[in-house]
Amino acid sequence: MNTELLEIQPEEVKFIFEFQKQSSCCIRLTNRSDHHVAFKVKTTSAKKYCVRPHTGIIKPNLTCSFTVTMQAQNAVPSDFVSKDKFLIQSTIVPKGTKEEHITSTTFSKEEGKHIEEKRLQVILVSPPSSPVLSPMNEISRIRPYNASPESNDDFAQRYSCYAPVEEGIEVSKTRKSVCVVAMKNEKSLARKHTEELRLSNDVEEMKSKLRELESLLRQEKLRNNQNTRTKGQIGFQFLFVVVVGLSGLYLGYMLKS
Repeated sequence: MNTELLEIQPEEVKFIFEFQKQSSCCIRLTNRSDHHVAFKVKTTSAKKYCVRPHTGIIKPNLTCSFTVTMQAQNAVPSDFVSKDKFLIQSTIVPKGTKEEHITSTTFSKEEGKHIEEKRLQVILVSPPSSPVLSPMNEISRIRPYNASPESNDDFAQRYSCYAPVEEGIEVSKTRKSVCVVAMKNEKSLARKHTEELRLSNDVEEMKSKLRELESLLRQEKLRNNQNTRTKGQIGFQFLFVVVVGLSGLYLGYMLKS
């Protein structure tokens, strides 16, 4: 064919990059032919992006669009340069073909079958109202570990409207897996932070008990000084053994933790 089946605008996938925030980009597809055209979207980084919809059919001389969402990122790419790319495949299908009829074989490059492919580069830009993120800005915007975690409903609402793009194949039609993975990651972080806080509290409690024992030891020593030298030495040695034993327990607890 002399003309392209689809006109794609824009010809790059541009995201406004903000630390730990999602960003979206809308791509418009215009059918320039007199045929029904099916399309499919692929990506080189399946875990980072979500596409809605990832497949579709466009009638002659009509336009449709799909939205690409970049998940919240925990690191700023070097010099705001991304190596990620998207691939848009398109081919002519018979009139009356429905979206559920689109399979992996629809875009197989069989002999005599015309398949068009267009690659789009991912472009990252900083927010217009703020300078390029610096390491200090990154640190200041990280959520404190003891902040209240999102509920399961919040997670489901955030991830329910997007399907993940699988690398080299079509997007999964289920949304449940995205929610489950995201919720497990968040719960794992929350559990880790809770354990760290509990360990810190246990250490502080152990230190407090050691300080109390040291105070008792000083008081006992003063009382023993008022008694005979022999009795004072016996009492001091007994308390010294107790302190050494407790200190050993404390060090063993710390090493085990």
